Amino acid sequence: MAKLKLDLHDIYNKGDQIDRELERVIDEAVENKIKTIEIIPGKGSGQLKKRVLRFLDRPEIKNRYDRIKKDSKNFGRIFIYFKK
Repeated sequence: MAKLKLDLHDIYNKGDQIDRELERVIDEAVENKIKTIEIIPGKGSGQLKKRVLRFLDRPEIKNRYDRIKKDSKNFGRIFIYFKK
């Protein structure tokens, strides 16, 4: 199964770049009919994860994917699933 991965460790403190990368990876998934994106905000303070979740909750983004899942075994991971 094809999956995209976005690791945000390198840009954790660059807000506008984070949004651009999230948008880019979602665009790529939609264009290439990829079913899953794994986003790695890392563990840290949890602020980056909250930012990612807020971004994913925006109406114009939310209507592009099916659901998200926070990894219960690894706090520093979020999965985005797209409709088949």
